[in-house]
Amino acid sequence: MQNPSEIVSTVRESVTSAAASAAAEATTVSTAVSSQVGDFIRTQRNAAQVSLRELARTAGVSNPYLSQVERGLRKPSAEILAQIARGLKISAETLYEQAGILDRRSGTPDTVAAIRSDPALSERHKTLLLEMYEQLAVLPASPAPTTPQES
Repeated sequence: MQNPSEIVSTVRESVTSAAASAAAEATTVSTAVSSQVGDFIRTQRNAAQVSLRELARTAGVSNPYLSQVERGLRKPSAEILAQIARGLKISAETLYEQAGILDRRSGTPDTVAAIRSDPALSERHKTLLLEMYEQLAVLPASPAPTTPQES
């Protein structure tokens, strides 16, 4: 039978190990989200043919900070994401979804990205298409119409 001090020591070691494991997992998840939103920002910036320096200026953030966000080294706040979205002329909601702040709405990210990156569409047309797409993506698919069989 263990004495009380040995039990306390064993429990303390278990708690310390569990806390370290949880902290490492949280860091990994945070880094993955930061990298995802950074990659998305870089993709949108490149699609809009805007330089890093120009986006930093229009978004009101420093050039080094924006570079760190794009590389996944910094996790921007919701306010900074809104400023970056404004600079990219996309909705802040889109960046919030990428950062895991909001649940993703319906539709596939590839379709949404394709609409947003189409240079032939105006910002207004992109917004309208995305709204229609999101509404249609929520609806269940209708069964194909059947034709009556000939007798």
